[in-house]
Amino acid sequence: QVQVVESGGGLVQPGGSMRLSCTASGSIAAVYTMGWYRQAPGKQREWVALITPSGTTPYTDSVKGRFTISRDNAKNTVWLQMNDLNPADTAVYYCNARITAEGLDRASDYWGQGTQVTVSS
Repeated sequence: QVQVVESGGGLVQPGGSMRLSCTASGSIAAVYTMGWYRQAPGKQREWVALITPSGTTPYTDSVKGRFTISRDNAKNTVWLQMNDLNPADTAVYYCNARITAEGLDRASDYWGQGTQVTVSS
């Protein structure tokens, strides 16, 4: 069984910073692209940032220059460093990992439970 667990999140003032982390664990054969998505109230889930095993890092336009995604392949862990946060960043943030579980021959998407990030004064 595979689990994806996020940590971090909470309340931060506008202009502040926050770091989210996410670790995949369990019966894992391979981990491919990992990433972060978010869903604000009343809106659809949107992708924020992705990172491939080789380190390619696309970002959605609204977070470029403010957010940084990184990963440790040996620990199956991905981080999202968020700087200069503003109220529009308020959302539930979800970690996603594309993983091939042991004993299977195809990859599937695994999601974390989500963590709330609230930017407010």
